[in-house]
Amino acid sequence: SARFGGRSVVAVAKSPFTGEEQVQRHQGQWWEAEIGLPKMKRAEAEAWNSFRIKLNGRQGTFLLGDPDGDSPRGTGGGTPLVKTGGSPTPNVRGDNELLTDGWIPLELVLGAGDYIQLGSGATARLHKVLDDVTSDSGGEATLTIWPDLRADIADNAPITVINCVGVFRMASNEMSWDTDVMRLYGIGFQAVEAL
Repeated sequence: SARFGGRSVVAVAKSPFTGEEQVQRHQGQWWEAEIGLPKMKRAEAEAWNSFRIKLNGRQGTFLLGDPDGDSPRGTGGGTPLVKTGGSPTPNVRGDNELLTDGWIPLELVLGAGDYIQLGSGATARLHKVLDDVTSDSGGEATLTIWPDLRADIADNAPITVINCVGVFRMASNEMSWDTDVMRLYGIGFQAVEAL
């Protein structure tokens, strides 16, 4: 089983006299996941236990994506790339809009809720597309994404649309498991995006 979602840092102050609210959006945005593995015999379980122990609690990192979001609902067609240019310079830290090109023209390339990945390996960042995206006649499109960009993105950086992942770490230093009377192991863990 998997529980996958995001967390934003938003402060709300409510007046005890009028009930009016002031909302302050802060920069913090990250992914969280809770994974429950099926019951398994020791031969299978020890591979998972060793993986988690090698991470040494919250020290190590690993790649993880939404298990149900492995392929886009749009066509994902073309060779999508980050596009820079214009004034002010787009695709910088804090932006939630990403200018792109390289899509097949005039297609619904991504559906609302699809994922994209920027970077790879230890720099992989997972983003969710918030609106349907149709490319224009030149194969360009602007994506509204969550979380916001955490760094400036270079021109022509590739965009992954299938099997997208981000860098995660364990949410705690606990590395336990349980077994039942049938000697079946129960393993689950919580993870947070590594920032």
